[in-house]
Amino acid sequence: MPRNAVLAKFPPRQALLVPGGVAISQRMTQRSPLDDSRISAHAWTRYKRLMKGMAALTVTVLVLVLSAFYWFTGGTSIHFFIATALGIGVMMMLTAALMGLVFLSSGTGHDESVSDLTQDQSADGRKR
Repeated sequence: MPRNAVLAKFPPRQALLVPGGVAISQRMTQRSPLDDSRISAHAWTRYKRLMKGMAALTVTVLVLVLSAFYWFTGGTSIHFFIATALGIGVMMMLTAALMGLVFLSSGTGHDESVSDLTQDQSADGRKR
């Protein structure tokens, strides 16, 4: 499907119904800074660098925690170490990935490109 056909289905202006039956027709978003390929490439490079650093930190924490468990418990089942490593590793990497996306969105100005109609207009459509 050509790109123009997809864009025709979703016009850039949308009507928003608010309490009281007033329709507000306004552009919901502005152009995002992530649409610029140079800014986008820089942001994703920074995100990948953050994820590599967090992967290194995760491995370091796993080695320390598993070593401490082995030192203090001794002959524990291998399944305990596998479950602990998977639990800590997945939790740390998922947290890093989600927080990294928050930093990427905020750091590039992508969050500011979305307008909030509740701050700009009251329920009856008048400017505040």
